[in-house]
Amino acid sequence: MRADFAQIWAKSVFAQLHPMYLLMEILEIRKIFKREIKEKVKENYQKFVPSSQRIYGVKVPTLNDIAKRIKEPDFDLVEKLWKSGVFEERLLATKILGRICKKDAEKTLKLIKKFSKDISDWAVCDTLATQGIRKITKIKQKEIFELSKKLVLSKNFWQRRFGLVLLINFKKDKNLKKNIKKILKKVEQDKEYYVKKAIVWLKKELEKYGDN
Repeated sequence: MRADFAQIWAKSVFAQLHPMYLLMEILEIRKIFKREIKEKVKENYQKFVPSSQRIYGVKVPTLNDIAKRIKEPDFDLVEKLWKSGVFEERLLATKILGRICKKDAEKTLKLIKKFSKDISDWAVCDTLATQGIRKITKIKQKEIFELSKKLVLSKNFWQRRFGLVLLINFKKDKNLKKNIKKILKKVEQDKEYYVKKAIVWLKKELEKYGDN
């Protein structure tokens, strides 16, 4: 009984302190970012990802390393990083989500729907749509296709791109090619630059894996 009580108490205390630990984790991540800032990297991001709003100038391999090293990543951390709106913090959020998405596939789907509403650049868009959900694509195939169908009809062109890039996760599955083409057909006449680029990319991936 005492052991059970101690365990419950410990969980209760952690629940109360969790926001504090989360804040400390965010601050530590930002300290690393500030140490790793490279002006040349920042210039490259501004050139190749021009629509991103705020940028540190931290290399992607550094983000990958941080995502792997966080001991107990959770969905709260993902949301906190995303809310910042900073390019590298959002990119890191998508990579952490990719690590933990199998812990709660439903929560992951809710988050990507939410995040898709305020995507502001192609790099975060594409990483979220691929790395962010790759581990749940088999168990949530139906839901991802339904989301794609909905998003490609959105007035928000980043959501339309996101909806298309989601389908790249299924490029190797010949049984799904017909369904992918049906969704593609809905946006083939899209005039938006970033949507057109996604259409070309998706078609090339389908051809690469035996599309006829």
